[in-house]
Amino acid sequence: MEADEFRRRGKEMIDYVADYLENIRERRVLPKVQPGYLRSMIPDRAPENAENWEELMKDVERVIMPGVTHWHSPHFHAYFPTANSYPAICADILSDAIGCIGFTWISSPACTELEVVMLDWLGQLLQLPSEFLASSGGPGGGVIQGTASEATFIALLAAKSQVIKRWKEEDPTCEVHTIVSRLVAYTSDQAHSSVERAGLLGQVTMRMLPSDEDCSLRGVTLQEAIQEDKANGKIPFFVSNKRKYFKQAHL
Repeated sequence: MEADEFRRRGKEMIDYVADYLENIRERRVLPKVQPGYLRSMIPDRAPENAENWEELMKDVERVIMPGVTHWHSPHFHAYFPTANSYPAICADILSDAIGCIGFTWISSPACTELEVVMLDWLGQLLQLPSEFLASSGGPGGGVIQGTASEATFIALLAAKSQVIKRWKEEDPTCEVHTIVSRLVAYTSDQAHSSVERAGLLGQVTMRMLPSDEDCSLRGVTLQEAIQEDKANGKIPFFVSNKRKYFKQAHL
């Protein structure tokens, strides 16, 4: 595909996307297909010759759409909306065109710096203390993760690393595995399963604390659990109460 065809097909795709979103309520939200439905509808091997655009778009409706769960449908009430919008789709086009990989500052300075500034915006919207912001000049600031589950796991690993470092500084003779064996994290019995999974992957004890009649983890319950664990020689270090949205803290 050369630039001229890209211009033409790109406009066609925009029309397709707009029509899809404007008429999405007419589509069945949950597919009726069975597992493995797609294999018999496409070739067993990758095609050696490209198909034309028109045939590809026919396959989208014939093969793909029957197996799509339409998360943007107004009739979709499971999980959560995927936060898409027309401006976001336009932004994706530009982002895909630039195609930067922002794993270091020099790999794409604008990518790194925009992320830092916009996460400060988010912190301000949430009315976080200034210490949580990169603009504070301290260790604050954040990074964007791919999913909430990933963010929970990364936060737990960060807290684990900080605690191990602190204990090693206080007692250089203390073995890492000994410190890890004493670590304990906390969450609610109403928390998302990804919180418990983060504890398993992080190889730390995760205590599931009982919630109240409003399905909330109360401060008194958490305080009692922390005091009990400290008395038993444990090291409390992490709290996550991720449900519909998630809140996390390092202790």
